[in-house]
Amino acid sequence: MTRPIVMPAALRRARLQGLLLVLALLGLVVASFISLDLQWGQMFSTESAASMGRFVGEFFPPDLSPEFLRRVAWAGAETLAMSALGTFLAAVAGLALALPAARAPGQRQAMLRRPARWLLNLLRSIPELVWASLLLIAAGLGPMAGTLALALHTSGVLGRLFADALENAPTASALALRAQGSGRLQVFFYASLPEVLPQLISYSLYRWENNIRAAAVLGVVGAGGLGQMLSFHLSLFQMGKTATLVGAMLILVLLVDGASDRLRRALA
Repeated sequence: MTRPIVMPAALRRARLQGLLLVLALLGLVVASFISLDLQWGQMFSTESAASMGRFVGEFFPPDLSPEFLRRVAWAGAETLAMSALGTFLAAVAGLALALPAARAPGQRQAMLRRPARWLLNLLRSIPELVWASLLLIAAGLGPMAGTLALALHTSGVLGRLFADALENAPTASALALRAQGSGRLQVFFYASLPEVLPQLISYSLYRWENNIRAAAVLGVVGAGGLGQMLSFHLSLFQMGKTATLVGAMLILVLLVDGASDRLRRALA
């Protein structure tokens, strides 16, 4: 006669915690539907559909005049430059902050780890639009404020990801160097960094994809690029020009997504 299989206490506790978490999330979703005044009937009414149809029809035909296309191309290049430079600055700053934020192999928690983590939380908790609005006061209108806003927010995101990657990296080579008396920077450059470099580059490329979208939106607050042109022409109800700008944003995002995906596949 076979004996019944007894589930370990740790596994039972983990399953119970997972079940409670799922129930809490479902309760939150239900409470959100109850508390929000969602007008589903009005949204899917025939009147709403007719209004949306008229609005979409105003986008055609898009403005494809050579002079306007030249302006759109320049604004697209500005948006691309903002996203690329902002991501590069964020990768450098994030790596610099990840060093004190990550727990070094073979060492106890450093004094700077908690403050570095707090700083990373602060940087990424403030959205790019809020950073851009604040920086417009100091940097003025234009791409400077948008680039710095992307760099500050993305520094917090990448710094946290980089720190976690460094903590989860294989520690054998790092501990070997540490046992021979190597300093923390030597251990980082000769052991930890080579282990996680492909992962760090992949994170940076993924954030670049996000930043090209964010850079297009930041122009709405006057941070330059396609977003600033979109805000201007949309406020004047110049729908043909708006359609051209929306199409340019879509093309730019698809190009950056494709280039980033190819680079990640090459690294893999």
